Amino acid sequence: MSLMGKGLISLSLVGVVLCLMGCEKKELAPTEPIIRPVKIFKVEMSEAGTIRHFPGRVEASQRADLAFRVSGTLNKLWVKEGDLVDKDQLLAELDDTDFKINVQDKQASYDKTKRNFERAKELIVSGYISKMDYDRMESDFKKDTAALANAKQQLAYTQLAAPFAGQVARRFVDNFEEIAAKQDVFALQGVNSLDVVINIPESIVRNLRASAVEERKRNLTVYAEFDGKKEHHFPLQVKEIATKADPDTQTFQVRLTMPSPNVFTVLPGMTVSVVIDFSKFTQAEPVFWIPSSAVVANSVLGSQVWVLDPDTMTVSAKAVKVGRMKRDQIQVTEGLSGNEEIVAVGAAYLAQGMTVSRMPQSEQAIPRTGEPNQKQAEGE
Repeated sequence: MSLMGKGLISLSLVGVVLCLMGCEKKELAPTEPIIRPVKIFKVEMSEAGTIRHFPGRVEASQRADLAFRVSGTLNKLWVKEGDLVDKDQLLAELDDTDFKINVQDKQASYDKTKRNFERAKELIVSGYISKMDYDRMESDFKKDTAALANAKQQLAYTQLAAPFAGQVARRFVDNFEEIAAKQDVFALQGVNSLDVVINIPESIVRNLRASAVEERKRNLTVYAEFDGKKEHHFPLQVKEIATKADPDTQTFQVRLTMPSPNVFTVLPGMTVSVVIDFSKFTQAEPVFWIPSSAVVANSVLGSQVWVLDPDTMTVSAKAVKVGRMKRDQIQVTEGLSGNEEIVAVGAAYLAQGMTVSRMPQSEQAIPRTGEPNQKQAEGE
């Protein structure tokens, strides 16, 4: 090979080496840091832990099924369903003809034995009658006295009066019917106050303070809301708290009371939503509900979340203790104090100190060519 050929080969080798060195320098050049877009969730105190809504039903605070204490023919109905009545107002009457005759009969017997007993009291002093005869006359007089009082009472029972002021909720009989003793005639309900009955789950009752019922009443904040009238809140007072759970539902019945609203009509049997603030009623620690996708496992298989530093837009791991799940959320019982911003979507691809960017809160896919959009699908 000539000298010129050897020189050309050497130059070619030098060029290849320089080219490789240039490529190596290019690969080793520093790259831009990865900024991963993530969806952020703001941790806030969940009202589910302190504010609870319970469905309830309205009942009358005072309620009585009224009936005659004697049998007879219904003669007069003085009220109808829906009427407001006063205490001791007459509601219905039985035909009292037979009862009046019975009173007259007992009155005659009473008058006779009374006169005999009065004479006996004079004769016993003079010794004209024996002590045995005197005792017999006294006994007859007392028996007839009791019989007359009973006959008058039976006559009084032919009238049915209201034991308290209220509203006639229902009438069970018609006029001129034969009524048996203790057969329901009217259902009377009080109108000045109402009861609201709800059922509290066993899981909540377990968290109640171990204090007296009266103390719990003072600490409990509760009010009623009615459909279509959410702007009105009606304070409720605890009336009764059951201490034994229902065997079928494992819930405890709570009876509350409220004055009858004057802004609109509320009747027994209506449904109501009862809102209870348990913040002073329970001993539960602060509870936070976060998206379940925000919780990932750390190197020791513990639970952690990624907390965002909004100043540097970097994330750091925070160990947490989780509780039960509810749909797509999970309960955090330890590790968070509230107001933190954590990564809700993309937590599985992060590292300590990694820089992130906020993903828009709502993103909508762009329809492909030829596909109708939302407005077109709705015929707009």
